[in-house]
Amino acid sequence: MAIPRAAKTLRRTRIQEEKEEQILEAALDVFSARGFRGSTIDQIAEVAGMSKPNLLYYFRTKEAMHRALIDRVLYTWLEPLRAFDAEGNPEEEIRSYIRRKLEMARDFPRESRLFANEVLQGAPHIEDELKGPLKELVDEKAEVIRAWAKSGKIIKCDPYHLIFSIWSTTQHYADFDVQVRAVLGQEHAGEGRFEDAARFLEQLFIGGLRPDHSES
Repeated sequence: MAIPRAAKTLRRTRIQEEKEEQILEAALDVFSARGFRGSTIDQIAEVAGMSKPNLLYYFRTKEAMHRALIDRVLYTWLEPLRAFDAEGNPEEEIRSYIRRKLEMARDFPRESRLFANEVLQGAPHIEDELKGPLKELVDEKAEVIRAWAKSGKIIKCDPYHLIFSIWSTTQHYADFDVQVRAVLGQEHAGEGRFEDAARFLEQLFIGGLRPDHSES
């Protein structure tokens, strides 16, 4: 995990911690809007409301700020998948996963766009994480889904593409929020759109995975 320059001092003060958060908030605004390549330290310093030399005391490079944010996003974004319980009821586990992912799309849209921008650029800063810890976690949860199917709790399905589908449909509401609200129109584009999405995705995924679904 990337460590802010000031964090390497023996004792960090409350002011140092607040400054780091101020910088990372500004960096998140800039990176999520412009991508890594289109962002500059000057832009981040301007949004943070501090001088460039002051910013560079806390983070030496643009890469250090970006990496600190990506590390946070990876940890937070995967927490709902980590909570996927092999001993739980499949319908409840999938329902909880869908809803937690939609809550994250609602509450952390900048983080979602930051991650999407990184992946669209070929994931140059997180390729090792994608091929390592992320893959290991998805492999683990794929086995959980296979076990549910083997025991007859859900229909047989490709667990990886099920997980990909949940990712894409839930994160759509963060990455394409402007489009979603434009198409829904003023009447349906309020906060209730996330509950509407949750109900539909539950119907789509849970209904489609029920064993009796394939017999109807």
